[in-house]
Amino acid sequence: MEKLQTQGLHHVTLVGADRQTSIDFWEGILGMPFIFEQPNLDNAGESHIYFDPGDGRLITIFTREDRKPLQRRTPTESGCVHHMAFNVSRAVFMQAVERLDARGIKHTGVRDRMIFDAIYFEDPLGLLIELSCWKFDAPEGFTRSDVLFAAHNLRVARGDRAIKEVHLADAIEALVKGSTKSLSADRAPKDPYRRAAPVLAKSEVK
Repeated sequence: MEKLQTQGLHHVTLVGADRQTSIDFWEGILGMPFIFEQPNLDNAGESHIYFDPGDGRLITIFTREDRKPLQRRTPTESGCVHHMAFNVSRAVFMQAVERLDARGIKHTGVRDRMIFDAIYFEDPLGLLIELSCWKFDAPEGFTRSDVLFAAHNLRVARGDRAIKEVHLADAIEALVKGSTKSLSADRAPKDPYRRAAPVLAKSEVK
């Protein structure tokens, strides 16, 4: 048997309410351009609308004008979607609380997830939405998945229960060291300040 190897997320499709509710949320709040629309090819009574979340992939919604938003949390049983997370820049993240408050949208405030910061709130249909802001960048030639994989191995080897920033920092250092060359025979951490001569205070200078 062979695998059906994936090469990235193609799109996510949600069941929406009326068309305008989806447009007002995904474009009007989250800034995703409304880029494409056609009938649902499997259900003529529905429209199929597409939004670009910012990376060229797609969020698509099945809408129907006789469906209205229900203000309740979407199901979280096995097989259901718990939440959807979207990457935002630090500049945007720092404005998120203020901008959600301005619309009267209830949210969790900033949550520290160690590898990123997050804010959670529900869309008009009760789907939990997460705005995430990474705490680290991957070294040149690597992805964040590479860093997380290395950090996971460090965490397990050290017996730590959950990931911390130190695991990320040490993973990044290890990836850089393993993928670059240096004329130094010893690339271990050093303290150059111990080699420097002490600076005399003005009162000690004669």
